[in-house]
Amino acid sequence: MREDALATRLVEHYEATVDDPRIRLEEPYDADGREGVVDLFVRTWTPEPVDRVIELKADAAVRRATGANEVLRQYRRMERYFHADERHALRPKLGRTEPGTRYLLCFAPTPTCVHHVATNRTLYGSVDPDARAGDVPAVRTVAFLTGLAGDPADLGLVSVNGEVRFGSEPFRQAVPDGSRLAESLRAVDDDLVEFP
Repeated sequence: MREDALATRLVEHYEATVDDPRIRLEEPYDADGREGVVDLFVRTWTPEPVDRVIELKADAAVRRATGANEVLRQYRRMERYFHADERHALRPKLGRTEPGTRYLLCFAPTPTCVHHVATNRTLYGSVDPDARAGDVPAVRTVAFLTGLAGDPADLGLVSVNGEVRFGSEPFRQAVPDGSRLAESLRAVDDDLVEFP
């Protein structure tokens, strides 16, 4: 599974589930001389703007990375500098009840990615969900994508950070039966993953 396939499904999901989303693939940012590119940027309105800044990781990226630290450095860089770029800046709003942005690190539901996350579950699980983009509340999510086949509206996430840790009972309950993620969890044939 490739990152462009993941990005395509996410674009289809937001087009199917949100009115008039602003979607950008390979969105560049430049703040304080720090340049970078995020895989997918989605802005919706509720009625305030809510951003989803998404870093995707499929098998090739996981294999190329020197480890989870490298993946997390890239994710943290995106979080630190994306909204610091004036083109993407979020402004505080009085009465805002929802986070203004969601920083997502999404893994493909493949045996390679499952093995990588399982091996590094402590690092990925330690990512605090609570964040800020300047003065705007934000949420960090490290997760596997699910529902990649079928109706784009059924696309979902199974988180591995915050209260739901990889391999925990809530994690296992969140994995859809018969899904690609469930198959991949069963396919990892070592002591890292115990999945019924």
